[in-house]
Amino acid sequence: MTFRRKLLAVFALTVFVSVGAVAWLVLALTRNAFEKTENQRTAALVTQFQREFSRRGEDVARRVEAIAASDPVTRMATALNGTSADSAEYFELAKSMAESHQLDFLEFLDEHGIIISSAQWPAKFGYPETAFESLTASSGQSAFLKREELQDSTALGLFAVHRTGVSEHVYVIGGRRLDKNFLSALDLPAEMRVLLYQNRSDHFSPDSLLDPSAGGTGSDAARPAEKFAPLLEAVRQYNQEMTGIVAWSSDQADEEVFHAIPLRGAGQDPPGKDRLGKDRSGKDGPLLAVLLVGNSRRSYVELKRRIRASALLVGGGGILLAILLSSWAAARVTRPMEQLARAAQDVTAGNWDTRVEVHGSDEVAQLAESFNRMTAELAAQKERLVQTERVAAWRELARRLAHELKNPLFPLQITVENLLRARAQSPEQFDEVFHESSTTLLAEISNLKTIIGRFSEFSKMPPPQLQSVQVNEILRGVVKLFQAQLQAPGRAPIVCKLELDEGLRTIAADPDLLHRALSNLVLNAMDAMPNGGTLTLRSRRDDGKVIIEVADTGTGLTREECERIFTPYYTSKQHGTGLGLAIVQSVVSDHGGRISVQSEPGRGTTFVIKLPDNLEALQKVRATQNVGDHAGLG
Repeated sequence: MTFRRKLLAVFALTVFVSVGAVAWLVLALTRNAFEKTENQRTAALVTQFQREFSRRGEDVARRVEAIAASDPVTRMATALNGTSADSAEYFELAKSMAESHQLDFLEFLDEHGIIISSAQWPAKFGYPETAFESLTASSGQSAFLKREELQDSTALGLFAVHRTGVSEHVYVIGGRRLDKNFLSALDLPAEMRVLLYQNRSDHFSPDSLLDPSAGGTGSDAARPAEKFAPLLEAVRQYNQEMTGIVAWSSDQADEEVFHAIPLRGAGQDPPGKDRLGKDRSGKDGPLLAVLLVGNSRRSYVELKRRIRASALLVGGGGILLAILLSSWAAARVTRPMEQLARAAQDVTAGNWDTRVEVHGSDEVAQLAESFNRMTAELAAQKERLVQTERVAAWRELARRLAHELKNPLFPLQITVENLLRARAQSPEQFDEVFHESSTTLLAEISNLKTIIGRFSEFSKMPPPQLQSVQVNEILRGVVKLFQAQLQAPGRAPIVCKLELDEGLRTIAADPDLLHRALSNLVLNAMDAMPNGGTLTLRSRRDDGKVIIEVADTGTGLTREECERIFTPYYTSKQHGTGLGLAIVQSVVSDHGGRISVQSEPGRGTTFVIKLPDNLEALQKVRATQNVGDHAGLG
């Protein structure tokens, strides 16, 4: 990844993290604020429910007390006075008194709990009240919730109990329904609603849910009552107030948060004072209903969406700004760095005169100045190095020439001196000495010509004449050339192995130069195995290049010898010129390849040649030849 892209990534990541952190913080604060507001609104509504509950309870208690003190009830209590007198004449009394005092429920009970008269279910006349003991314990106290059994259903009501003033042997039990009319009397804030679930059985029943906003018992089709079942089941299971989110559709804006508050039966304090509904003995009263206070999440969800949209908008703008800033920073920082990088590549390619422009006085400008000083010093050092290498090369050449020419010159000098001495001292033997000396002179002169020819040959290495070449065929030709010498009489035999990749494609090379280079490597391998051994020639393809290996099991080379072995005029042989491997390296280099050596003393040596295909160069050569042929024909 380039520095410019890294800079852009850093800017973009900074903007993304910053905007994301701010958006997360705003969302968290918004959520906390909505939850706090929701709790406050719920608490206010519950308080309002408590007040309405207490007000209606007090109203019911007053009405029941008034009925207990009324003349008809007083006469009935006086007539009965704890006796078993016939009470049938009071069969319709409860109904008339309930209508006159606007009560939904009214019953008269004697001291034994027998129903004297019932307004809501007249047929109960003469039957015992099963909850008589708990009801009489609440006589004269605050109103309480009670489930009332009717002829064809049950109803939830707010009840009060009072004894008659004349005789305490008659109890008046009256109440009013706790229904949608009661819920409609509550002053609901916007986006809030309240529902009442009557806990008539152990299983959820949609008909038991009172929803004033639905226009009837249960819920409308868009908001099925079954959605409340898990929340109500949790209230029954854990016996405490619960909170849950009811999702009406896939749109989160339609969700509502409901607080489910249990309402318990006889002996319960007003809701909110003891929401667990424990009676005065400390036990839980029966769960008669669950008050559901709902808060719409639409405002919160829409605000959250606006925050997210704003965050995306700000983030997109920030990323665009990051792109602009990164472009500016690239122009200010990365462009000079790219110029420095290109200049460094030029220096690597050998152009040591490269310079970069210096703008300003910041760190990048200082780096550019340092780079220019470095290239100036490198150029100066290069010139000094070239001169030093040139002098060293001439000295090495002079030393080699002196060494190579000194050996044949000494016999020449001795031979001439012998001729002069024989001419002066023994004229009669001069012809014999002259014949022997002439032979020696001719041999040494031939040796001088050979030495001079080798140096001349190295200095006139021709450029490669590229042709389509099959490497394996050249390797087989080299082996065939030296086959007789490998098994020559009088010397230890050398076994030759060919390990060739028959799938090699042709490459563009000069077959004569390549044959000559490989022949030099084979000769060196044979010289390294005076006591015999194994010569192995391999070919293979690796990473798009042809690999040629010439390996022997000879004496091997030291690390120092491996480092200097390709230096011209360097040799470890007693009579060598040091030009063989230099010629091999020159041939390989002219073909765009590389040669290396792997060796350890006593473990043999392996020369590795890597050659490119050079097919493009061959095509250019053929194209040039075709142009020349057409020009000649023209």
